[in-house]
Amino acid sequence: MTTPRTTTVDRRPELDAIRTLVVVGLVFFHSALVFDENDDYYVKNADTTSITTVLAGLAVLWAMPALFLIAGFGSWHSMARRGPAGFARERLQRLGVPLLFAILTILPAPVWLRLKAADPGYHESYLSFLPQFYTVHLDLADFPFVLGGDYFETGHLWFVVLLLTFSLLLAAARNWVPGGAKESLAGAVDRRGVVLLPALLMSAICAFVGMEEAFAGWSRWAYLLYFAGGFLLASDERFRLAMRRDAVPAAIIAVVVFVASGPVLLTAGDDPFTELTGQAIAGRALFGLAGWCAVVAILGLLDRRNVERTPKEPSRAYLYLAVAALPIYVLHQPIVVAVAYGVVRWDAPIVVKYLALASAAFALTLVAYELLVRRTRLTRALFGMRLRSTE
Repeated sequence: MTTPRTTTVDRRPELDAIRTLVVVGLVFFHSALVFDENDDYYVKNADTTSITTVLAGLAVLWAMPALFLIAGFGSWHSMARRGPAGFARERLQRLGVPLLFAILTILPAPVWLRLKAADPGYHESYLSFLPQFYTVHLDLADFPFVLGGDYFETGHLWFVVLLLTFSLLLAAARNWVPGGAKESLAGAVDRRGVVLLPALLMSAICAFVGMEEAFAGWSRWAYLLYFAGGFLLASDERFRLAMRRDAVPAAIIAVVVFVASGPVLLTAGDDPFTELTGQAIAGRALFGLAGWCAVVAILGLLDRRNVERTPKEPSRAYLYLAVAALPIYVLHQPIVVAVAYGVVRWDAPIVVKYLALASAAFALTLVAYELLVRRTRLTRALFGMRLRSTE
């Protein structure tokens, strides 16, 4: 099979759409965790349900892995334009600045509300709590989360911590990657199914390294593989063609294996994410296998639509949300927790509380973005946005 050997790719609108969908969806996902019977979220409703566990599993399989893979795609093009040093500077500006700003401003709030929600007798003020949050020590064993403390956490910005770390590692290692390795891999994907083989490595990482509940159920090192995979896949058109070609079998494998992994993990003991029993290892292996195939399937099938249909002009609402993706990500969880702190006290069914919580949190997140972030160059820079708006 002969395929083009170009190293350039067209703009991928479906990648922007997936990123926007996942970030906006996190508002509704985290709102659901308030009512989940298994997750230890900041604020919990008195009545919980297992339905959210099943629905969350469907999202966990592909959503955050897709974000890391898409980030790898973007890193290839950014690296090509700026070089390793310029890429590192840009990542520190776009990711490091909002991470630091969020740690200094909004990340203590969910932790303080957790303490208040868990203990009705807790009356310490927010200002009195802040010194406790910022009492930290070095914890190199938990790299890249090298600061630890009784209350300190990066919360939902673990994604930003990992992405920034992976980006800086990539910038440092870029000149050490042999060019011939990429060419060999790009030639190999001419054969059916080769683009799915990283699923075996993903399966091994999940099975033997384990999975981390705090990071949406995936190991941090599995995310590194997704990020590196995205960087590689963006480097040659042949990878894109292979993903389109193998999208359907990838989808079939993902569905079948994910369905099989569910009962295995759910009955694998108290901690299936880390236990070394045969059943837990098998369940994690199946989940990791399904995850890579699911991401390949989603990207490949959506890319087929790009080829088969004339692209439509995106709506203003979509463009607005796409530009706002990172600020929405940074802002949303403290807002969800704050709204949930009041909603869980209502005397109402779970469905009513969830709809009220999710809709109010989403609306308030957009208001916060519009009024507190979007209007000035300084606030745009603090939230990692480009200083020129394109929306």
